[in-house]
Amino acid sequence: MSEYIVEMRHITKKFPGIIANDDVTLKIKKGEILAILGENGAGKSTLMSMLFGMYEPDEGEIFIRGEKVNITSPNEATKLNIGMVHQHFKLVEDYTITQNIILGIEPKKKRWGFLPYVDIKEANQKVAELSKQYGLEVNPTSIIKDITVSVQQRVEILKMLYRDAEILIFDEPTAVLTPQEIEFLLQVIKNLRDNGKTIILITHKLEEIKKIADRCAVLCRGKLVEMCEVATTSTKEMARLMVGREVTFELAKKVPKYGKEVLKVEHLTVKDKNNFEVVKDVSFSIRSGEVFAIAGVSGNGQVEIADAIAGLMPVTEGKILLNNEDITHMSIRKRTEVGIGYIPEDRQTYGLLLDFTVAENAVLKDYFKSEFCEKGILKREKFDTYGNQMIEKYDIRSGQGVKTQVRSMSGGNQQKIIIAREIERDVPLIIFVQPTRGLDIGAIEKIHEQIIAERDKGKAILLISLELEEVMNCADTIGVIYNGQIKQIADAKSLTTKQVGEYMMGVQA
Repeated sequence: MSEYIVEMRHITKKFPGIIANDDVTLKIKKGEILAILGENGAGKSTLMSMLFGMYEPDEGEIFIRGEKVNITSPNEATKLNIGMVHQHFKLVEDYTITQNIILGIEPKKKRWGFLPYVDIKEANQKVAELSKQYGLEVNPTSIIKDITVSVQQRVEILKMLYRDAEILIFDEPTAVLTPQEIEFLLQVIKNLRDNGKTIILITHKLEEIKKIADRCAVLCRGKLVEMCEVATTSTKEMARLMVGREVTFELAKKVPKYGKEVLKVEHLTVKDKNNFEVVKDVSFSIRSGEVFAIAGVSGNGQVEIADAIAGLMPVTEGKILLNNEDITHMSIRKRTEVGIGYIPEDRQTYGLLLDFTVAENAVLKDYFKSEFCEKGILKREKFDTYGNQMIEKYDIRSGQGVKTQVRSMSGGNQQKIIIAREIERDVPLIIFVQPTRGLDIGAIEKIHEQIIAERDKGKAILLISLELEEVMNCADTIGVIYNGQIKQIADAKSLTTKQVGEYMMGVQA
């Protein structure tokens, strides 16, 4: 019997205008954690989607446990004990946790010997036992829309385990988690490996690979460029293989030149849909030429501050002034016109129209202006010209150029479209919320450079990030939020990472 549980031999997959995977041969040992590393759009998710039956290869063969297989659908993959947790979860929001886990394989019994019904009570019990067995405790009767992102991810893992998956594929599993949740998940993945599962981990995060992976396959523009032993390969070398050049981990910054006050937030209080105060009496200001970062553990009100400034959430009390103009109750479009650029946390819900093209998304906030529209008629050729400029300038990779439907692009390239659009609008205030979530190290480096370049042009920048390293690298001034309140505002140079971490956890007053 083969020592490899999975063999993908000479796999090629093409989409219109792009070769996603180019003659890739990948062999995975039973009981190992194999990391698949690569830039956004390198072909990682496409390769694993073929193993899970979402696509079929144009060329090449797949062997599972030494036998050649033809995986034509996720159902076929499930029969082969293959499971996948996708980057964007596949859950029904109005169903319970158990209903999502058993969907499609509901345990059926017969009442009075002939009337079929789903034994939900038994299913709830099995889900509860399974969740305890793997340290993934959930309440089986909770509704998906009422639980946190990290619990939703547990549900996705339990879906695989319920179906007896032996080969588990994780696609960017930590992209939407807090640092504490990431530590928990990495431990869960190790436990799964120790229980005899084979793990394939698609990720950009080099430090996570170093912590848990045994081997690492590096993809670059669709080709497998290296298979390396993680223990003997440095993160610097992995980064170089991934982006094809040396990557600088240090951000070069000039001394900031502060100008006039651009944004002033006075005694801001915001309530959520349950009428709970999520932002409590927050005040701060940002000058031109300044990066003001709000650091905090997820769920402490930082995203709500950004949403209130952008107009996505109503203000309960307090004032928001932009260049001395009161914008507290302005419409979103009016705020956009007076000078706010916004990179939201949830790029697919608030940042893009997924069924529109790259060109259409590029002009989403300006399509009605004379440059792109005349007497109510859209100038489509101007959309395309502008879109092409953005693709070139921001290294946006898309199979059919400006005509590419955004839904078909990798998450990282979707993010590049939003950042390009908001920066190119040339407004006095740009709000970045989790700007590098799910991006590879080369793209992160580029975005950090762009943030500093905008600051050096005299823009006021509000940066909200769960990545403490990102905050410390980019910020001139740091405000630390805890339980909806800004506990500390100080010059970034005067604070250590340890101090900021303590304020984030509410340790210091």
